[in-house]
Amino acid sequence: MQKAKIAVPSKGIGGLEGIRSNHFGHCDSFTLVDVADGEIKNVSILGNKEHAQGGCLVPVNLLAQENVTAIIVGGIGLRPLSAFNEVGIGVYFNNTSAEIGIVVDAFIEGKLPLIEQNQVCQGSGNCRH
Repeated sequence: MQKAKIAVPSKGIGGLEGIRSNHFGHCDSFTLVDVADGEIKNVSILGNKEHAQGGCLVPVNLLAQENVTAIIVGGIGLRPLSAFNEVGIGVYFNNTSAEIGIVVDAFIEGKLPLIEQNQVCQGSGNCRH
């Protein structure tokens, strides 16, 4: 991996010491991590915008405006997955650790898989994360 801008849905203020939120659309903030040549170059925090039920395109557009290239989630629905794919943001799956620094390291090491359509949440709390 040469260069990436990673978004991790975060509880509270986020940061590398923060905790990944299980629900990206309703997270408090996004920890944005710039990575180049396998190293973290910059970390910043982006507040999430409020959205109503079914409004998961709000964070998709927010992250696309920030030139994010990858997001790491514990689960996601089909509609936002498709929207992320349309804007060129890869959606990676991690539910083994909630610590953002560990999640980012796993991404850098190539240990996180892309989420496929058959792995999406079905709504109504039917998620496996």
